[in-house]
Amino acid sequence: MFDTAPTLAPADQPPLRDRVSPEEWRLRVDLAAAYRLVALFGWDDLVFTHISARVQGPEHHFLINPYGMLFEEITASSLVKVDMDGKVVLDTGFPVNPAGFTIHSAVHQVREDAGCVLHLHTADGTAVSTLEEGLLPLNQTAQLVIDDLAYHDYEGVAFEHDERPRLQRDLGTKNTMLLRNHGTLTVGRTVAEAFTRMYFLERSCTMQVRTLTMGRPLYPAPQGAIERNIQISRQGVSQAANLLVWPALLRRLARQMPGYQD
Repeated sequence: MFDTAPTLAPADQPPLRDRVSPEEWRLRVDLAAAYRLVALFGWDDLVFTHISARVQGPEHHFLINPYGMLFEEITASSLVKVDMDGKVVLDTGFPVNPAGFTIHSAVHQVREDAGCVLHLHTADGTAVSTLEEGLLPLNQTAQLVIDDLAYHDYEGVAFEHDERPRLQRDLGTKNTMLLRNHGTLTVGRTVAEAFTRMYFLERSCTMQVRTLTMGRPLYPAPQGAIERNIQISRQGVSQAANLLVWPALLRRLARQMPGYQD
């Protein structure tokens, strides 16, 4: 379905920024920033895993990473635009990973609120996804995650489109997911929201791995405190993610990994 070799875009084409809407360009900049931030946080997996973002409009096009580029290399112009059938509609000279297309198109297909879908294969996220009990409410961070957490059983590398209905069913209306034996996934109306949710999910997993590896008795959190934190989590992350977290992260990128806006 997909060619796996990069091609060269025509040299005489105008800059991509001049060929897309201002709204799409802003989305491209945010999505490229998310890729760079994943690399900066050490969450990347060579050229594998993906972050996608839906382009405004009735076509249901979305942007995804060019297969074969490291996350630290991705720019706004290099992102590939595809349709729901996986067909490239705006070529940047690189192919798309078919497994990435399967997972991300499944979510975008049924979730109108899925402006961005982020999927990772981190060591700690995958470790917790492989535990029978999954994520435990061991600490405040995990307690702010678990009420919005879904699980999807592993079916192998996600090449088969017939997995999509089961992934859609398992995710439901949740915004965070542990893909069993595989990794982590988050959904957001914006790139900022998906990234912020992933930060807390990954941090929860890392805290659990570190806690359990100490091999010491666990100090239980009071059930009342867990329930209060769950109620707090239901207020959502939108305002903090978009107004506080994301601008701060972009300032960090400007200092440490500039160039994603190109």
